[in-house]
Amino acid sequence: MTTIVAVKKNGSVAIASDSLTTFGDTRLSQTYEPNRKILVVGDSYIGLAGTSAHFSALEGALAALGGDCRLSSKSEVFGTFLRLHALLKESFYLNTKEEEDDPYESSQIMALIANASGIYGVYSYREVFCFDRFWGIGSGRNFALGAMYAVYPELDSASQIAKVGVEAGVEFDKSSSGPFQIYEIPLVAGSETELQ
Repeated sequence: MTTIVAVKKNGSVAIASDSLTTFGDTRLSQTYEPNRKILVVGDSYIGLAGTSAHFSALEGALAALGGDCRLSSKSEVFGTFLRLHALLKESFYLNTKEEEDDPYESSQIMALIANASGIYGVYSYREVFCFDRFWGIGSGRNFALGAMYAVYPELDSASQIAKVGVEAGVEFDKSSSGPFQIYEIPLVAGSETELQ
């Protein structure tokens, strides 16, 4: 699947991903296709885990939202993904079925967003989380989380910590591989709430 991480530290936020796409037992490395897992949307970076069909659909849907695509707070991210869900169903034929007794329709999306206001995680039912230090998604996330937890106190750079997380995912997760995509941007004053 993938390893995608985002980190906040010392006035900046970084997001990083691996570049491997898999189809069952077949691996499609960057040698054959760029496999960019982080979309650049305005001033935000959106990392996607899950089916590769999400990338084309989300690029088109986010572009169609235009000015209604706002990602600078937890409530804005929720509102954007609520509008996105309706658009994905109507225009991109999203299959919302997961389990029969689910409380809401699923958007089938797992995303990690990094921008100058912080780090946000979005999950299938459009639940949004705002992370203070770091987080990861994808099949390599547990390895990445453990590695970032171990180095967070020692390393000063958000991008260095993110790189360690993706490296751990690539080392131990069979569905993750390099090279990496890494972006780092400054946080807006007042958005850094990390504990020291």
